[in-house]
Amino acid sequence: MKRSQVLTVSCKLEVSQQQVEKLNAVLTAFAKCCEYVNTYTPEKLTNQIAVQSLIYKEARSHSGLSAQMTIHAIRRVCANRKTAKQKGKPVKKFAPTSATYDARTFTFGESDWLVSLTMLKGREKFKLHIGNYQKHLLQGQDPKTATLVKRNDGSFYLNIQLESEPPEKQKTDDVLGVDLGRTDIACTSAGEKFSGKQVTQARDRYSRLRASLQRKASKGTRSTRRRARQILQRLSGRERRFQTWLNHTISYRLIQQAKTSNQAITLEDLTGIRERTNELPRSKTERRRSNSWAFYQLRQFLTYKGVKFGVDVRLVDPRYTSKTCHCCKVIGNRQGKRFECLNERCGWIGDADVNGARNIATLGQIVNLPGGSEIMSCSLQEVVLRATESPHSMQSKSVG
Repeated sequence: MKRSQVLTVSCKLEVSQQQVEKLNAVLTAFAKCCEYVNTYTPEKLTNQIAVQSLIYKEARSHSGLSAQMTIHAIRRVCANRKTAKQKGKPVKKFAPTSATYDARTFTFGESDWLVSLTMLKGREKFKLHIGNYQKHLLQGQDPKTATLVKRNDGSFYLNIQLESEPPEKQKTDDVLGVDLGRTDIACTSAGEKFSGKQVTQARDRYSRLRASLQRKASKGTRSTRRRARQILQRLSGRERRFQTWLNHTISYRLIQQAKTSNQAITLEDLTGIRERTNELPRSKTERRRSNSWAFYQLRQFLTYKGVKFGVDVRLVDPRYTSKTCHCCKVIGNRQGKRFECLNERCGWIGDADVNGARNIATLGQIVNLPGGSEIMSCSLQEVVLRATESPHSMQSKSVG
């Protein structure tokens, strides 16, 4: 069965003071309903129909929500419980910052760019304050679901969900391997690199600026402290937005390259890398730089863009991909950005990231083939040859 893809369009709402009060009221009621359902139903119960049969009337009467929005509140509680169960944590408190709408409680008008939302008492129309990008995405669409969101600055947004049928994934045996790192955010098996120098410089600059402002906010005069806090608030999120923009740019270029060349994309599965690297002894600066990696976000962007453009995105085990020679599959010696194969019959020397990306591409080609991983294993004869002809080379196994 073919799955649909959901694209979310974030649209700012133009609101008056009277509408602000109505929006705050419906968000508060939605959170109140979620809290009531979560408190007065068994904690382990996650089935929406079962929860609804237990507490629907009481929850609706307690919160003052419409029938459909009460059902959405119950659905959110069940979804949060399932997520909390997977993480082994209890459900957190529900904040009055968002509410769910569907076709019965939300309508969109393209002619005048208005949306109609159900409030606690009747409907209310809002003008969308959007640009050409959002208008292009919404043209000709008939959205059925949306989420009302209140941001930290007090502004209100409507995240409109658009469902579409993605194209079939292109069938190919050709794979573009992508090696992820900090010096180069991404390096492909074709040799293309996306430097991480700009990201490192930006993060270091923001870190120094925050430290300076935080000192002034705690030790300066009253006016200095107030001004420093204002600047810190203005800077909040800039670093994150810069990293998001860069990951969008890189992921789009990689997907377009793979689509044009009729290739699949293979990435390293770096799940848990932050926990593993934090166990190593490092300086405070290195720890900060390591923990500021946004590789998972890049992987998410590649995944959804791959679905959108019909490009298959695969994940492979990252172990030894940067330490194995892509030519002869023998463990070599990596020193920074330089890789040297210790097999004298091969002797390949070159960029370590390119070597790793080509190994990742090979794994991506054979990941779905029975017994295919044998191609990445080195033969016993090669190991014996290295041990006898290059005694010092066996020490390289302990590197990395």
